[in-house]
Amino acid sequence: MSADTVTVAEGDALLIVDVQRDFLPGGGLTVPDGQAVVPVLNRCIQRFREAGLPIYASREWQPSGHAGGGFAQRLDLGPETHRISKATDPESNADSAFEGTDLAAALKTARIQRLFVGGLATDYSVLHTVRDALREGLVVFLLDDAVRGVNLEPGDDLRARQDMLRRGAQPVSLEALGA
Repeated sequence: MSADTVTVAEGDALLIVDVQRDFLPGGGLTVPDGQAVVPVLNRCIQRFREAGLPIYASREWQPSGHAGGGFAQRLDLGPETHRISKATDPESNADSAFEGTDLAAALKTARIQRLFVGGLATDYSVLHTVRDALREGLVVFLLDDAVRGVNLEPGDDLRARQDMLRRGAQPVSLEALGA
């Protein structure tokens, strides 16, 4: 269930989590149906761009010896997009876009109060990012039609969504955003 309508305004930001080539078909760690989030996120990007609101995009960088961190080719990230590289240390992983990055400080500096989150994968990086955003005191909207899960165990995606909603994230659809 998504909100009927949500108006984006000053104090809002879009965060695209880990929509990168390695997680799309042909990549080393493919998220099933992961490519389906790209056109939805492109419409969200356009909505935030038109409103003059900040757009952030995280990527699991993973230096040499790990999967690469190139964003999905068809993802419409312009020069205004703030790129967040996580997992830059070859000895560690980072599921959350907040982990080992300056994202929390950047959002505070920009006076962001509400964060709209979509990306890959629902049951890993999106889940951990949403948890951390909520801990930072942000109102979080989960872009319901702009996330996909890995589902290593059947139902992981659903359990992750339920966890995020139970913690206070609010589901929102592309239609509710007017994008």
